[in-house]
Amino acid sequence: MHVFVTGGAGYIGSVTTELLLDAGHRVTVFDNLGRGHRAAIDTRASFIEGDLCDRDAIFGALQTVQPDAVLHFAAFALVGESMEHPQMYFQNNVVGGLNLADAMLAAGTPKIVFSSTCATYGQPDLVPITEEEKQLPQNPYGESKLMFEKMLDWYRHIHGIQPVFLRYFNACGATERFGEDHDPETHLIPLVLRVALGQRDEVKIFGSDYATPDGTCIRDYIHIVDLAAAHICALEKDVVGAFNLGTGTGHSVLEVIEACRAITGHAIPATVVDRRPGDPARLVASPRKAERELGWKAQCTDIAAIVGSAWRWHQSHPQGYNPEVSAIA
Repeated sequence: MHVFVTGGAGYIGSVTTELLLDAGHRVTVFDNLGRGHRAAIDTRASFIEGDLCDRDAIFGALQTVQPDAVLHFAAFALVGESMEHPQMYFQNNVVGGLNLADAMLAAGTPKIVFSSTCATYGQPDLVPITEEEKQLPQNPYGESKLMFEKMLDWYRHIHGIQPVFLRYFNACGATERFGEDHDPETHLIPLVLRVALGQRDEVKIFGSDYATPDGTCIRDYIHIVDLAAAHICALEKDVVGAFNLGTGTGHSVLEVIEACRAITGHAIPATVVDRRPGDPARLVASPRKAERELGWKAQCTDIAAIVGSAWRWHQSHPQGYNPEVSAIA
């Protein structure tokens, strides 16, 4: 298939592009490089620099490429930022998404696999979280993702587009070539590993009094390769609708820090600070629907192996994709 990957210069998009190419698909990456990296785009892929909010650019790109399907990763994805600048999130994630959907109609592209999020659920009533859980986002980021899910569902009913919504939990880990390089970085594992690299003095633990075995938040950490593999399954199977992507188990913040200490051999000082508003104690996916309908199951569920893959990448890319830029302490 010829696959059009929006956001292919980002963390998840870059690894998914790598796996698509390894599987024999053709790939065109569309990215504005605002938060992605040119060096993160697999050299085997074609590349179009463009912005989804530029309606002419995305219409022109899809008319030229005429892809069989779209994998849509291009979005802003920082919860805190969305609470400060909601207009950015609705403009980029919703208006940009609308331009993409309309461009697909104009080009006759029938299928889209959408990078959604467990943030559409908000504070869940039941854990593990199934796809039937109420969707009540607690921030503009989650709301923007849910809005585009709903828009695509109407495009399915009215125009016949085939959308698949993959609701992620905590993506982590790396391949040998591609890893996690965000600015600012907000994800736990790379923040902890920056301490081991000497780029930060300590890691902060946001609350230690949750109703969990060690008092710290529990999250479902899914290896980036497993996440990318799920997109290929969704692309190749005749399915529509929503699927949660996770391992079905969770690890606490303290467990992740201990795994990083063991893998790196570094003490990694940690300081407990106040909770962040709105952080649920436990977010764990039920992956049963994905296992049943996509034929997909997470293969790397050992937190030490996940951390090990990330550590190897960060050791070989200590300044990320921009070696001339000094690390931020």
